[in-house]
Amino acid sequence: MANWVYPLGTANDGKWDISLGASDSALVVDGWAHTGIKVATLAAGAAVELPASEEERIVVPLSGSFTVTVDGVEYRLAGRQSVFHGPSDVLYSGISKEMTITSSDGGRVAVATAPANASYPTRLVTAAETPVELRGAGNCSRQVHNFGTPAALEADRFIVCEVITPAGNWSSYPPHKHDEEKDGETALEEIYYFETRVALESPAPGEADAVGYARVYASDERPIDVAAEVRTGDVVLVPYGWHGPAMAAPGYDLYYLNVMAGPGRVRDWLISDDPHHGWIRGTWEQQDIDPRLPFGA
Repeated sequence: MANWVYPLGTANDGKWDISLGASDSALVVDGWAHTGIKVATLAAGAAVELPASEEERIVVPLSGSFTVTVDGVEYRLAGRQSVFHGPSDVLYSGISKEMTITSSDGGRVAVATAPANASYPTRLVTAAETPVELRGAGNCSRQVHNFGTPAALEADRFIVCEVITPAGNWSSYPPHKHDEEKDGETALEEIYYFETRVALESPAPGEADAVGYARVYASDERPIDVAAEVRTGDVVLVPYGWHGPAMAAPGYDLYYLNVMAGPGRVRDWLISDDPHHGWIRGTWEQQDIDPRLPFGA
């Protein structure tokens, strides 16, 4: 499990709270090749820099606002109070471009990365442009921001989105996989970066420990067995296998940023459900979306 679960503080590098899989990451994860993530917490006016590299990037404000300079051109990202306050502006940079990210008012920012070859133009995707999907139903209801999916963004390799799950609900369910190139499935590594909070209007005491849970297990002879507690700043890597559920414990809302990419020809999220649990999708037709959704500003 130690190879695939990185609690906050175990993958830090200089100014970065997290640096995994990116071209300049000091920590090398054996068997990891197609995706990366970096997260920084910056005081007002502070900055982080990324050199030009053969990787595409998308900048995602987690809290606060930022200015991103790409090859000398400035882009202002309005940001948000937190990941539980609706979509944010995000910026796709393409490949081989220097980048500087400067905090406007203090906050936290993520950068999703993937090694890439084809060049696509830098693009600002505003919060208003971001497709918001309410997925599932009942206690499987969750909210998905699809700013980096093939339908929303021209890119070479990666697929990036974020998911917010209300307290007590299950996400990434039914368990599914995308670890083979075959009809109806694409081979994609996946990163889960998590944040948690005490649910609004909760009677939780000040010492409450906002926690969620993540599950990954083997789909073939390759061994993997993850059942992890997750909190703000934790990362779970999914190299292969069934994954799900990601569980928001009662009393605590759960967020995760997903970064996916793989070696296949097609940039598409095609999955296979665990046949033991896929039937659950059919029950959603008789249930309503959780009324707590959508989360917004």
